[in-house]
This record gives sequence, C-alpha cells and structure tokens, in this order.
Amino acid sequence: MSTYRQIFYQIVFGTKHRKPTLARAHDEELYKYISGIIKKKNCKLYRINGIEDHIHIMSDLHPSVCLSDYVKDIKVASSLWMKECGKFPDFEGWQDGYGAFTYSIREKDMIINYIKKQKEHHKVEKFYDEYKRLLIENDIEFDEKYLL
Repeated sequence: MSTYRQIFYQIVFGTKHRKPTLARAHDEELYKYISGIIKKKNCKLYRINGIEDHIHIMSDLHPSVCLSDYVKDIKVASSLWMKECGKFPDFEGWQDGYGAFTYSIREKDMIINYIKKQKEHHKVEKFYDEYKRLLIENDIEFDEKYLL
C-alpha cells in the first residue's frame, strides 16, 4: 500500500517589521530559489507570488514533512540566500510567524489565481488588512498586537 495525500496550503509570511525589502526586480529569482527548497522537501509548488513586504506560497505538503519545519526551512534558506546574493540589500529577515491556511481541491484554482494577482490585489488592500481578513475567514483566533 502506498501513501496518498491531498493537503493544499496557502502559506503567508512577511518581512521583518513589514518593511518593503523584497526587491521586485529580483522577485522571480527569489521565487525560483524557494521553489527549489520546496521540491527538495518532496512537496509540490502550485504558485508563489507577493509584493515588497510579504509572499504567498500555495503548495501541497508531503506526509513526511511537518508544517512548522517546512516553513522554517523555506524562511531560513531563503533568508541566507537573499543576504548572500546581494540583490536584496535592505532585507533584514522574515517575520517570526506565518499564516497557513488549508484548502480543498475545489478551492485550489481560486487560490492559485488569488496568489497570481497579488500585485494588483495590493493596490486595493494592504497586507495587514489582507492577513487579518484571512485569519478571520479561516476562523483563527489571534491577538492583534502580533499582527503589527
């Protein structure tokens, strides 16, 4: 018998202090680097995108991978790479926490399209408001002081 899964996550995390330090000129390189990390974890990336102060990742999660370790590995490795490559000179690091939201197969394409349109979306809604809305929509209790 083999192991089968269908675990879709939208993972969201911001830069330290929500500073706009993700240079748009190099975001595709960053996304490729993160894609490589995800592939090494035997997970499948469906979409990654963001703006200067945060990113969204839509991926599945392999059954052998713990969510907190997965996000930690993505954040640690990408942070080191960004500091070493010199293309993100103002980047200080990622925020301490993250948001992880699960979705069904029926919602998958909708979330992929939502992530694809992040740059347009954030002309209308700020990251703080988006993050708070995602928490509320997913019925997650939170303390607002940790959203700043």
